[in-house]
Amino acid sequence: MIRQQIHLGDLLIQKGLISEKQLFHALDKQKESGFSKKLGEILVEEGYISQKEMAIVLSKQLNIEFIDLYGQKIDFRSLERFSFPLLLRANAIPFKEDDDYIYIATSDPLNYDDLELLERNVATKPIKIFLAFSSDIKHIFQRLEIIKKTDTIALEIKHEIHNESTKGNDSESSAVMQLIFLIIKDGILRRASDLHIEPDAQNMSVRTRVDGILQETFVFDLDIYTALISRIKLLGNLDISERRKAQDGRFSLQIGNSRYDFRLSSTPTLFGESIVMRILDQQKILMNLHELGFENKNLELFNEIIHSPFGIVLITGPTGSGKTTTLYAALNEIKSIENKVLTIEDPIEYQLPLVQQVQVNDRIGFGFNEALKSFLRQDPDIILIGEIRDFETLNSAAQASLTGHLVFSTLHTNDAPSAVGRMVQMGLQPYLIADSLVGIVAQRLVRKICPECKTEIKPHKNLLKRVENLISGDATFYTGKGCPKCSFTGYSGRTLISEILVLNEEISIMVSNGASKYDLAHYAQEHTGYEPMIIDGLNKVLQGITSLDEVLRITKER
Repeated sequence: MIRQQIHLGDLLIQKGLISEKQLFHALDKQKESGFSKKLGEILVEEGYISQKEMAIVLSKQLNIEFIDLYGQKIDFRSLERFSFPLLLRANAIPFKEDDDYIYIATSDPLNYDDLELLERNVATKPIKIFLAFSSDIKHIFQRLEIIKKTDTIALEIKHEIHNESTKGNDSESSAVMQLIFLIIKDGILRRASDLHIEPDAQNMSVRTRVDGILQETFVFDLDIYTALISRIKLLGNLDISERRKAQDGRFSLQIGNSRYDFRLSSTPTLFGESIVMRILDQQKILMNLHELGFENKNLELFNEIIHSPFGIVLITGPTGSGKTTTLYAALNEIKSIENKVLTIEDPIEYQLPLVQQVQVNDRIGFGFNEALKSFLRQDPDIILIGEIRDFETLNSAAQASLTGHLVFSTLHTNDAPSAVGRMVQMGLQPYLIADSLVGIVAQRLVRKICPECKTEIKPHKNLLKRVENLISGDATFYTGKGCPKCSFTGYSGRTLISEILVLNEEISIMVSNGASKYDLAHYAQEHTGYEPMIIDGLNKVLQGITSLDEVLRITKER
């Protein structure tokens, strides 16, 4: 292969992406590490340049085409003929082969020694180099390790499935059930909230959602997929012969000393049915308010609105933002033997003591609105509506709040002031919103930095620029380097960031007069101490609880 005499640091200075001072600082850091880290890696870590900026510069300067590895159909089995340690040293992935070349993607095209060693090792034909993101290559390596780890398991299961198919064995000790237990146990050990079983053209993958982010944990051949899906559907009392439409179910299993409930969802895709199992752990949901992650100021505000004698309290945010957990924690705080609490849910995920819970059943015409109307004849003090989806339910909730009931519910909006406009769009008159609404909580979940590998970092200049008016220039930032404790993600667990809009008399008048969400937010910030969610997030960044890029990933600066 052709070597080009290029010094990365000089090239980046020439392009105006870093300064000489930054380069010398990075070189000193490299020296301190004993040259165990590459210069480019240190420049990214120090926040001087992004991975994308470096890839663009190298691609143009070296005249090497950039490749999106996730757009390529990589045959993972064919990679077994390459030396895995050699691929790691070269940080390279062979992704295609034709009569003339073996096509190799690398994030370090200047690593000539290891790339030439790889070319000599291939021997059969020359290699053609392409540039790829290091994070993409890292994920491919992780998948290779997963495949190697599951190969032995797969062989055993195929053998047992073949034997059991002749015997008709469908017991708890069958190979397929053992695989299901293995997948579930692995998910529980990882603290997963959901398990995703997904087929594609070549194999079946299992992904777990940990702290809101999906991680691939198993890869199996498709011949295991059919038996696995059928057994899971039987567990959830689904129709195993129906593969053309979505189905929902649930089941329970004893795992170790604990019993877990699983909510099951099946939906048809191009290559077969995709199965998602939500893990429901009764111990996790019954949290106290102070355990959720509310800062002191927001905790006081939230306590104030949930102890209102009547009115509507809304929790807003996208799917997976912890709204149900917050609602249950609020009910757990205010429920007592003296109050009658009724909930309408779809579905009921967790069972709460001292609470009467009702399951929606749209197939027989018993929806949120119908259940809510019947509730008012049950003499409740507090009502929880799982989600307000239409005008009828919203109007019934408003009427219930105006007749002396405290109503909790959720709505899908991006921030607290937007909830008012959403209620108007659904058809409720502004004066009714002003009279019934007590407060709105908008929330998100952010990943917490792993305490085992927490380290100080300098964020990229573009990230700092986005918050320069909200945070001091000498602030200290942290991230997680990644370690076995956090599965090398750098994060462990999640916490809440929130904003709370309490409707006082002045804001109620503004709502009644049709004020926009911008006017509401501006007035609330000026006169009530309301702070947008990003402020809460940045406070947790400064405390070292989470990272700046994590907060900016899910919030919007105003």
